[in-house]
Amino acid sequence: MTGLLGIAVGPPGSGRSRYGAAMALYQAGQISAAQLEAYRVAAGNDAESPAALFAERNLPLPSASSAAAETALRTLLDAADRYIATLSGPGIAEVRTGLAAQPLGKPKPGVTPANPVVALHLAAALAPLSLTHPALAQAISAALPWLGWVTYDAYPADQIGPTFGSSHAFATLVGAEGNFAADDFDLGLFLIAPHTLYRDHRHPAPELYAPLTGPHGWRFAPGAPLQLKMAHQPVWNPPLRPHLTKVGPVPFLALFCWTRDTASAAEVLPAGDWEDLERLRLAP
Repeated sequence: MTGLLGIAVGPPGSGRSRYGAAMALYQAGQISAAQLEAYRVAAGNDAESPAALFAERNLPLPSASSAAAETALRTLLDAADRYIATLSGPGIAEVRTGLAAQPLGKPKPGVTPANPVVALHLAAALAPLSLTHPALAQAISAALPWLGWVTYDAYPADQIGPTFGSSHAFATLVGAEGNFAADDFDLGLFLIAPHTLYRDHRHPAPELYAPLTGPHGWRFAPGAPLQLKMAHQPVWNPPLRPHLTKVGPVPFLALFCWTRDTASAAEVLPAGDWEDLERLRLAP
């Protein structure tokens, strides 16, 4: 069941996400102040669709127009670029230079069905982000109805493990399959459920992770000990560098970017301690 604007009813924070999306519609002139106020009132109840309140107030149900989609998607892209600009370390300049080189024409709204990982875990990831980076959290919420979330299924199930395949989703904002078309460049959002192990793997694409939540565990060689990294500590993976992520109790939410070789597949790298890491629970 959705609570209008494609956002599921029930998950914690979903009312706030619907209000964020409605704010984007209002700023684009697509809904009235009375409709926005109905979303504000309904935001306090995650478990109830705002449709009943619209009927009670004799208000027309809003539609997610293309103008509102473009406004929300451009706002999110600008917020992501501004956030990355605040970071320092390897890969930051490469990502921003690559992004600036993209044509960034008229975006296309995502048309994929609602993703269960997003419905269950995005609001919990946005809650701490809204306290430290409210503009970025708001931009993600507002763009949510138009992001095309995908659960990656190219890893062999017997290699990637029992949980990762059904516990993650990503949305490409800029890229060949993204809202903004790009050639050999991918930038978007990556979400993983709490306590999930993303096993050791590597790929030819240079990759930036800009984690928006934390702490989470990382390592950069099979069998190496985990390193805890807090939110907003970027991770740059040069081509073919092994890396693993063990998610903590808060869902993993990050901006990601592949700056080239985006069509090259990733491969899982065997390690002998995966079962222990699957069971591991990181402290908050």
